[in-house]
Amino acid sequence: MTDDRLRVMVVDDHEVVRQGIRALLNRRPGWSVVAEAGTVAQAVELALREKPDVIVMDLRLPDGSGVEACREIRAELPETKILMLTSYADDEAVMSSVLAGASAYLLKQTHGEQLVAAVESVARGETMLDAKVTTRVLDQLRGIAGGDNKEAHITETEHKILLLIAEGKTNREIGAELYFSDKTVKNYVSNILSKLNMRRRTEAAAYIARRTPETPH
Repeated sequence: MTDDRLRVMVVDDHEVVRQGIRALLNRRPGWSVVAEAGTVAQAVELALREKPDVIVMDLRLPDGSGVEACREIRAELPETKILMLTSYADDEAVMSSVLAGASAYLLKQTHGEQLVAAVESVARGETMLDAKVTTRVLDQLRGIAGGDNKEAHITETEHKILLLIAEGKTNREIGAELYFSDKTVKNYVSNILSKLNMRRRTEAAAYIARRTPETPH
């Protein structure tokens, strides 16, 4: 945190929702809602300017996805924690959010005190998922992890990239770590997905996340 206050930002395309969350969080002693945004573009711009400790982020925004905003913000502000708050218990969205760097995924049906507790938890560096979606997502992860020979043709470099994808790294972050251009990383990711017979990087990330404990160190 930048000072003694917990600095929070609220992102939602509905003003009345933002006002409700702001009022709820501002009642907490030592907490301050320092910015509000209604679009991905505004969210990224204000986050970079205000550098909040925690962002409460809507999943669906007029100009894109909260997942996109999460990925962009976390790439620039890795210390900022993001809590996705949405009406949709979508398994793919949960995985995409977590892999983009979100610390929590809650449904808007959540009670106010649960949201406050969740913000407090992610501010401490903890992660959490809504119980209604956790079981289905874990089942999906186990299903994706099936098959013993998917990595047979993965090269050492591709395996490194796969592990970084599983950590939620963006192409830009992977490129910076491995000294590759964004285009080179994109090509590698496409090849990896093709070899694993998968369509989305979230599938590949979930797959490797399940297999990582078996990987020798």
